[in-house]
Amino acid sequence: MKSAEILLVEDNPAYIRLLQEAFKESTILNTLHFVMDGEELLGFLRKEGNYTKAPRPDMIILDLYLPKMDGKEVLAKIKSDPDLVFIPVVVLSSSESEDDIKKVYGMNVTCYINKPQFFSQFGEVVRTIENFWTELTRAAG
Repeated sequence: MKSAEILLVEDNPAYIRLLQEAFKESTILNTLHFVMDGEELLGFLRKEGNYTKAPRPDMIILDLYLPKMDGKEVLAKIKSDPDLVFIPVVVLSSSESEDDIKKVYGMNVTCYINKPQFFSQFGEVVRTIENFWTELTRAAG
């Protein structure tokens, strides 16, 4: 089975470490890639600069509040690009704002998940993503 290429867009190193640990326990064979801001994300997706050999991600896990270019701006660019529009995007954000949630669902985000407060809850987040991934790939297959 091919490893799922998962791109995590997160500017907080602590969250990156927590997600790395949670994904190690994942039942889905995966390779995690990380970028820390919206501009890096676009470079990765467009294979520019340091990312000329970057793989096409099977899924993007996107924080909304990023330096340089925030998650909503990046999401708008992804969803308006015919080469990128079909990459599933899971928003993982600490924001519980109804406006944020409605806005990103209106931009065709695949899923919105609130960041957990405790490490033990990160495993549940990854299981939620796994369940989603299993359903998505089964439907697409």
